[in-house]
Amino acid sequence: MTVTDRVALRDLAQRSVEIIRANQGPSGAYLASPSFPVYRYSWLRDGAFIADAMSRSGDIDSAEAFFAWCERVVSARVDRIEDVLRRHAAGEPINRADFLPTRYTLEGKEVGEEWWDFQLDGYGAWLWALDAHAARHGRPVEPYLGGAILSARYAAGLWEIPSYDWWEEYPEHLHTSTVAAVQAGVHAAARWPAVEEPLRERLMASATAMRDRVVADATRAGRFTKWIGSDAVDASLISAATPFGLVEPGDPLMAATVAAIEAQLVHDRGVHRYTTDSYYGGGDWLLLAGFLGWQYARSGRTADGFAELEWIASRATSTGELPEQTPDHLIAPEARDGWLRRWGPVATPLLWSHAMYLTLALELGVEVPGRLR
Repeated sequence: MTVTDRVALRDLAQRSVEIIRANQGPSGAYLASPSFPVYRYSWLRDGAFIADAMSRSGDIDSAEAFFAWCERVVSARVDRIEDVLRRHAAGEPINRADFLPTRYTLEGKEVGEEWWDFQLDGYGAWLWALDAHAARHGRPVEPYLGGAILSARYAAGLWEIPSYDWWEEYPEHLHTSTVAAVQAGVHAAARWPAVEEPLRERLMASATAMRDRVVADATRAGRFTKWIGSDAVDASLISAATPFGLVEPGDPLMAATVAAIEAQLVHDRGVHRYTTDSYYGGGDWLLLAGFLGWQYARSGRTADGFAELEWIASRATSTGELPEQTPDHLIAPEARDGWLRRWGPVATPLLWSHAMYLTLALELGVEVPGRLR
């Protein structure tokens, strides 16, 4: 790699920080995308990865503003959480509308529009990001403890209920990537000394049950699968190892999962979500190239990690904005026009794409100008 190439990668990492900062509200919430109407809200899942990237870059204030927003959003719904947990424990039926939503306004309000709600991954992912941030910078978790404990109890109590996946689809299944995110967050909370001992034990038991369930299914299939009991592949399965740690990056189950993703979902370094994806034609997702590159970097495949980073950078606009996906290798090209008519051009910039580029760049040792030490 030439010095010029490295400078370009560094500059895009800095541009990613700028775009993320510019789209973080005064409340601490991150917009998913400022230019895409249905993404002008904050998702706990997207936000967790964005906050983690900002924490890695040294922007403590940005990450902690998001964690404080999460704490307020969850704590404001304590009565709803307690009611859902009570009804679930009693075996009473629960309507999907009774669960917490997956996206909120920047002010922490509910959007009030029909959406694919009941997604648990974000309620685990922000706890994982908070725990990683606290360990990275020696920061306390106590300022966020009220909402964090509620999130841990909520996710741990409901994790066996089928829910929408990362892509807000297939609500009839128990998704591996969702369970991995919940397990990581619940396991983190179970280790915090500030959490009282009886609850820590219950959370740890739940986290262990989640891990055992997912690993048993992966052992059955020889690799991780899109949902429990299936054989389907999904690129989000990378998260089971990187970063959620159900297994180590070099574990044989993850190696087999990555091999299946490479065989079925990777074209010219771009990464599809899954083999039947038709959203905007089913293009290559930049954030998934970031996940794959991150996995490569953590498993010793540094050159492959840089190749993913360079591929992402090559898809930036002239103003340094990264889209959600590109139309280079569409799975269902006939479906693209319908989405363009419905919602307009693909989300650009997508903050999650910028977060994964920044994470991968830092993982590979790319220096970010102005990075806080």
